[in-house]
Amino acid sequence: MRVQKPKGTVDILPGDSGSWEKVEQIARDFFKRANYREIRTPSFENYEVFSRSSGETSDVVEKEMYDFNDKGGRHIALRPEGTAGVVRAYVENKLYGPDVVKPFNVYYIDNTFRYERPQAGRQREFHQIGVESFGSNSVFADVETIMMGHDLLAELGVKNYELHINSLGNAQVRQDYHDALVNYFTPVKDELSEDSQRRLEKNPLRILDSKAEEDKKFLPDAPKIVDYLDEESRNNFNTITEMLDQLGINYVLDDDLVRGLDYYTGIIFEFMVEDKNLWESATTILGGGRYNHLVEEFDGPQTPAVGFGIGEERLMLVLKQQNPSLFQDSGIDFFITNIGEGTGMKAVEIARSLRKQGFKAQYDVDQKKLKAQFRKADRVHAKYVITLGAKELENGVLNIKRLADGKTIDLSLEDLNDMQTIMKKLED
Repeated sequence: MRVQKPKGTVDILPGDSGSWEKVEQIARDFFKRANYREIRTPSFENYEVFSRSSGETSDVVEKEMYDFNDKGGRHIALRPEGTAGVVRAYVENKLYGPDVVKPFNVYYIDNTFRYERPQAGRQREFHQIGVESFGSNSVFADVETIMMGHDLLAELGVKNYELHINSLGNAQVRQDYHDALVNYFTPVKDELSEDSQRRLEKNPLRILDSKAEEDKKFLPDAPKIVDYLDEESRNNFNTITEMLDQLGINYVLDDDLVRGLDYYTGIIFEFMVEDKNLWESATTILGGGRYNHLVEEFDGPQTPAVGFGIGEERLMLVLKQQNPSLFQDSGIDFFITNIGEGTGMKAVEIARSLRKQGFKAQYDVDQKKLKAQFRKADRVHAKYVITLGAKELENGVLNIKRLADGKTIDLSLEDLNDMQTIMKKLED
């Protein structure tokens, strides 16, 4: 039987991995400028890490999580999202202590896993870029997080994205809203989908996120959480929208926005892209919000926190449409041809020297015919070809050809040890 990759997984081959690397490097540089540092957590955690954080009644835990008992009898789960593992690490490593500067700001770029139907931009193994900020309950932290999401998408070249925002209020607001939803949906319980009937008893807020046709007709008239916000939550929300106005960040007030995980409190947001070439309706590529009680769920001290996550597969689909330059092969700087006795090791030495100076350089390890080597140089998108034969080796002078226009120049072997000399002669 031919060995194949599991359903819902993708091989990111060298022709594509370069664009992924570019996107991730842009994100890393962006986060570092905001003084966010990278955190790396395990790909699998104890099951309770995700059942506590995502909520026992969430689709993630009930239907989508990869979990199993390992050989030691421990209940383990592959991470379905990035936040829970970061919170666990924050508590376990006592990063809430007085010796750690607050807010404690981190970013991550991780692979994650969910058992769901594979489709465009959604696989069973997928990648998430995210940030988390611990220790500040200020609206400035909320706005900074939203602003970072907005500005990162712009820097990546995403166009026509739309910010949707809502507030889930505090714990009492959530309870009052919970009761209102129960009162609204109970009379029509038998008409709801099987999933929503179960959610009605455990967490009716999840019904608002339902995609089932049976449920859709009841959603427009369902109670809106904005009508249950307390004064403090309402004032915070209004302050955030005023600050976004001052920053020139457009947004849509979306009463139906609830997010798919149970840990959110206060402000929540999603950046959505509508592209009929990719999806039938607007699709979320970045989402996040505030979660002020999750650290306590992991037996840590009360700690306000806010963050967001980006679905990298969806992001890459959008960028392929909107910023194709990211997907162009940048090629290499130099390809070194070598023909004749003794040229092989000299080609190795030249490539090594160029690489040490920061150039991308490759030589032909098979020492094929010169014409074949030039074809290879073209295929790897080399900017320059260095020709090294017996005559060049004897004279100590190399011919360098610029493939874009055929211009040639001569350089001594000594010149190749000086990057500044190389650049000056190539640009003249």
